[in-house]
Amino acid sequence: QVKLVESGGGLVQAGGSLRLSCVGSGDSLSAYVMGWFRQAPSKEREYVAVASWSGDNTRYADSVNGRFTISRDNAKNTIYLQMNSLKPEDTAAYYCAAGRIYFQSREYSAPDFDSWGQGTQVIVSS
Repeated sequence: QVKLVESGGGLVQAGGSLRLSCVGSGDSLSAYVMGWFRQAPSKEREYVAVASWSGDNTRYADSVNGRFTISRDNAKNTIYLQMNSLKPEDTAAYYCAAGRIYFQSREYSAPDFDSWGQGTQVIVSS
């Protein structure tokens, strides 16, 4: 299993931006569909964004579409989540995930993915 480590979380004011990173080790991330999920206190983990093996195809949850951008640099074994126009409701722990699946234009859920990072906290103040 690939090991994933996220970074880049922090405290930001509403309207601000953050960029999260997720570095993989133990395997090449180019073999995986990669995703970002988030989990707020007392809520279920929810899908945020997913990128295909090459990164040419992406899909976003409606709640972040147009504000967040997922990208990947397979040469660096790293994926990113650029988050702009942040809102207080974006406050959550953010997790990257790797799945040995085929990219499809559909909603994703946690069981689609095999490997998870430990998470990085994002807090958006109003």
